[in-house]
Amino acid sequence: MPRLRPGLLVLTIVAASLAGCAAFVEDRAATREDAAEAAYPPTGRLIEVDGHRVHAHVEGAGPDLVLIHGASGNTRDFTFDLVGRLSDDYRVIAFDRPGLGWTDNIGAQNDNPIAQAELLRKAADQLGVTRPIVLGHSYGGAVAMAWALRDPQDTAAVVLLAGATHPWPDEADLGPFYPFITSAVGRSAAVPLISAFVPESRIEDAIAGIFAPNPVPKGYMEYVGAGLTLRQDSFLANARQVNNLKPYLARMAPLYSELTLPIEIVHGARDTTVGIQYHSRKMDDQLPNAHLTILPGIGHMPHHAAPDAVLAAIDRAAQRAGRR
Repeated sequence: MPRLRPGLLVLTIVAASLAGCAAFVEDRAATREDAAEAAYPPTGRLIEVDGHRVHAHVEGAGPDLVLIHGASGNTRDFTFDLVGRLSDDYRVIAFDRPGLGWTDNIGAQNDNPIAQAELLRKAADQLGVTRPIVLGHSYGGAVAMAWALRDPQDTAAVVLLAGATHPWPDEADLGPFYPFITSAVGRSAAVPLISAFVPESRIEDAIAGIFAPNPVPKGYMEYVGAGLTLRQDSFLANARQVNNLKPYLARMAPLYSELTLPIEIVHGARDTTVGIQYHSRKMDDQLPNAHLTILPGIGHMPHHAAPDAVLAAIDRAAQRAGRR
């Protein structure tokens, strides 16, 4: 049996140790992912669209109202409270966006809000949705606007809650986190470690930061299923969607002026996640059919912190569109 040279022996030991660490990390991440999926199963239906699974939570009766969640989210952000407030007056259809919650990743176009809208529109067709009011929160605002651009005749109205709708200036870029996570090093090293080891306290801090300056509603942390987003594939899909959004918005924003349907916009004055001046104010200035409601003292989650204002905006959109 040939003998290993000392240098080669050291490298072999290091490689074996790293392989063992990687296996441990993957096993730990897989265990946490299995636990999250068991704890937070789909609350609605799983529909097959073009070979992809789409999760749709359908509840209530009345005009069709589609809800599209933001980054790092899933339908549970809406079913925690908002859907129950709406289901007496609307048939509410809340979708998981591609790669998040229980909706499949759609591959090369997964970070494209237009492709996401197309997939969800096809799912809506299977549910018999007609002339919906389409509501998008945060990143979901981009998907809601893409939905309207792709099908303006059969979209009754759009409601934007702190919607990301326009390209932002370079000085307001998102920082190094998302570019790093989507890099080769981030994908192979950071994502598995985050999925395997991020503590509950860090998740709680992140959610509190999204809600700030408003409190996180009691029971939200336990209900929303943040562990679904921490699955490796979902975490990476979310990072890619956020990191690659700006160029899509740069192409979409000039087309908004073609839309004549009612657009209701609700944005918290203290939102530090989606800047009101870069998105909602621009939409309000650009379109005469847009109506902006600014909520003093409210952050990035107006549907939790100021639900009555959100319901009023939805009702206005329905009335303006002749759906109520």
